[in-house]
Amino acid sequence: MSAKKPVPDSARRSERSRRAIYDAALALVGEIGYPRTTIEGIAARAGVGKQTIYRWWGSKAEVLMEAFLDLNEQNQQAASAHHPDVPLNPVSLPDTGDLEADLKLVLRATVDELKDPRFDAPARALAAEGVANQEFAETFVARLLMPGLDLYAARLRAAQEAGDVRADVDPLIARDLFSAPLAQRWLQLTGPLDHAYADRLVEYALYGISARPKKQE
Repeated sequence: MSAKKPVPDSARRSERSRRAIYDAALALVGEIGYPRTTIEGIAARAGVGKQTIYRWWGSKAEVLMEAFLDLNEQNQQAASAHHPDVPLNPVSLPDTGDLEADLKLVLRATVDELKDPRFDAPARALAAEGVANQEFAETFVARLLMPGLDLYAARLRAAQEAGDVRADVDPLIARDLFSAPLAQRWLQLTGPLDHAYADRLVEYALYGISARPKKQE
C-alpha cells in the first residue's frame, strides 16, 4: 500500500510568497529607487506572477507599505531583544518612572531606525507618495504615523497622572514636540541626526528654552 502524498499547505505557500514580495519590494526601492520600481519588477524579483501581487494589493505603494510595516515589526522585535529590561513594542512606550530617560531611549532608537538604509529608502518613498496621492496619504498617516504618535500621547498622559507633566498640557500637542523636529531633520537633512540631537530634543521639550528665573538668595 503506497503512502499518501502530503497535501500542499496553501497557507504556508502564500506566506512564503508574501515574504518574498516584501523582500523584493524593499530591495528594489533601495537599489533602483521608487519611481523605477514596478509591480512587474517586484514579481520577477520575488519569483511570483504579477497576478499574485494584484490579488493582494492594488498598487506598488500598497505593496511597499505592507513591506514597510513588516520591517517595522522586525525592528521592534530586535529592539526588544537589545533592551529586555525596558521592552519596546507596538503596544506602549517604556515606562520606568523616569520620563526623560524613557523618551531619550525611544528617540535614540528612532534615530537608529531612520539612519538604517533598509528603512530610509522605503520611508522616503512612502512619504513622497503621500504628498502626490491624497488618498494614499490618509492611509499612510493612519497606518504608519498615528500609531506611533498615539504611543507618545499615552506615555505623556501616564506622566501627567504621575505628576511629572503639568495637568494643563495637551498630550496630543506635546507629542509633536518630540516627533516633528526629528522627522523634519530626517526629511530635509538640515543637520546631523544622532543620539545627541535626540537627547537635546527631549530636554528642550520637557524643560523649555526660556531663561530660568534666578533663585532668590
